[in-house]
Amino acid sequence: MPPTARSARSGPLHEGRSSSDPLVLTLLLDEDAQQRFDRLRAAHFPAERNHLRAHVTLFHALPGEHLGEVTGELRAAAARSPFDVAVTGVRSLGRGVALDLASPELTALRRALAAAFDPWLTRQDRQWSRPHVTVQNKVEPDVARALHADLSAAFVPETVTGRGLGLWHYRGGPWDLEAEFPFR
Repeated sequence: MPPTARSARSGPLHEGRSSSDPLVLTLLLDEDAQQRFDRLRAAHFPAERNHLRAHVTLFHALPGEHLGEVTGELRAAAARSPFDVAVTGVRSLGRGVALDLASPELTALRRALAAAFDPWLTRQDRQWSRPHVTVQNKVEPDVARALHADLSAAFVPETVTGRGLGLWHYRGGPWDLEAEFPFR
């Protein structure tokens, strides 16, 4: 299936794309999980800073000037089946809260893409550790501690599905979707 393009916000793609805009790569989750994580994020992320849907970032800043090479790698990487991703716990970020994820398939996929993108990786992208979905960030520590306690008390492990990859243009605020690469 070919990649699709649309904005991270509703409406048409934003004008003024630059080939130097950094590219963000995310794991796309099944729609039920996406909706649940979006509701958590909408409820707990500061509204004035919440410009994005909930997401699992794999790379924060791939070079926009290499868009063709990046999309070629993503087309090849998407020639695989969807896979299970375990939601394993609630993590404190100090000034926020995230849901931890674990998946051997995701780790292997991310490792292979890191090897392909190696010449372009920033320090942040070289130090990728644990996948997660941030549901709160940039709040006072006591607010974050309270949410962490609430979510931890109610936490039930679950399994969601990684359904593809999303490639986004970063322009300082909301991201613009370049393409989705669904797993077959």
